[in-house]
Amino acid sequence: MTIVPDRIRSIMSDDVCELAGLFSQEGHDLYLVGGSVRDGLLGREGDDLDFATGARPQDIERIGEAWANSKYLTGKAFGTIGLVKDRCTYEITTFRSEMYRDDSRKPVVIFSDDITEDLSRRDFTVNAMAIRIPVEENDLPEMIDPFGGLADLGAQVLRTPMDPEVSFGDDPLRMLRLFRFMSTLGFEADEDVLRSVVELKERLQIVSAERIRNEFDKLMTGADVVDALTSLVETGLANEFIPEIPALAVEQDPHHKHKDVLAHTIAVVGKASPRLRLRLAALFHDIGKPATREFGKVGVTFHHHEVVGARMTRKRMQELRYPNDIAKDTSQLVFLHMRPHTFKMGWTDSAVRRYVRDAGPLLEDLNELVRCDVTTRNRRRAKSISNRIDELEERIGDLAQREELDKLRAPIDGNDVMRYLGLEPSRQVGDIMNMLLAQRIEDVLYTPEEAYEMLDAWKAT
Repeated sequence: MTIVPDRIRSIMSDDVCELAGLFSQEGHDLYLVGGSVRDGLLGREGDDLDFATGARPQDIERIGEAWANSKYLTGKAFGTIGLVKDRCTYEITTFRSEMYRDDSRKPVVIFSDDITEDLSRRDFTVNAMAIRIPVEENDLPEMIDPFGGLADLGAQVLRTPMDPEVSFGDDPLRMLRLFRFMSTLGFEADEDVLRSVVELKERLQIVSAERIRNEFDKLMTGADVVDALTSLVETGLANEFIPEIPALAVEQDPHHKHKDVLAHTIAVVGKASPRLRLRLAALFHDIGKPATREFGKVGVTFHHHEVVGARMTRKRMQELRYPNDIAKDTSQLVFLHMRPHTFKMGWTDSAVRRYVRDAGPLLEDLNELVRCDVTTRNRRRAKSISNRIDELEERIGDLAQREELDKLRAPIDGNDVMRYLGLEPSRQVGDIMNMLLAQRIEDVLYTPEEAYEMLDAWKAT
């Protein structure tokens, strides 16, 4: 055991020490554990604190009930009780070890009485450190680091506390978490750990799609996403849940500086701002290319790959159980990402309005995606595309100022249509509204009277 560095002592607030005292009165130590210790040592701020103790869940709930302002018990079956005090969340978990049965999608939780055993079952050594919270006035907090996590933190390397085959066998999701921490912390993976991922990658199949998605989202928004994605593909783990991405490695990339579409795709992700929808769209934007590849007189082409890619994107995201709005937005970005390239042919104001309408709230992400999609060695071509997007954004701004483009709508609404035509809510009403909106886009402004004349004409057909 070693004395805790000064920079983490600030975590030991009066509330934390008071809570530890309540557990001590019941014969239990309370430990700050896991990511809370790691982030404290790295100087990274976090809103929530994670603790571990030998007390069983029902005892944690009883001890903390009077101390906390409120509690939540969603993780009680897994040994975790959440306590909230003065807007700070404290998650307290019984010492445990957990593992997956060979064919199970849910971990089996076994409670323990030993902090070292609890730490041995954690994912990586940098997360397998604990600090015993002092309760006496002259007592000092003590660092418990049985697996060399502090040294690995200094070396910025990700190792498992136990043999990686045991660690990944206990919870296969840790293989994906390895690349998440590469992305979010910027650490390198130990070679033995990477070899174990290659050997055990198929085990990810027993993990639920929701858990995979949650881990993958954190990877995708990390600062070092390029290295993480590259290693994710190289180990074969990506093939277990996003096989469309490794498939891009065999496709020729005729327009960009990279040897294949995969390398280009990862570069685009790295250039994009860390917003989830944008990063996901960057990852999936070219997945339709293998299915649309053709060889002709001008070389390799991928006509309409954005249409095929949008369909593939939505299917993959549905399989990963993404919320409908995220899947819809991401696939729409993929579908539209080639549209601005036609701007060089000359767009009318109507075409600009359609572009704004189709992009909707995704306009900023779409324009950034198009900019990030330029990874060519040809500086003149890159500058030309950048200038084109600049000009398009200027046109959008000019039209928005003149016409309030963000409020683009027909002069009457769906209720007016139903009253006038005697219709009930239906797809037919939606089709009529699309007709009216299309007229608004083409003719700029028209009156409600003119809209009703259009309804008369529609009814007469």
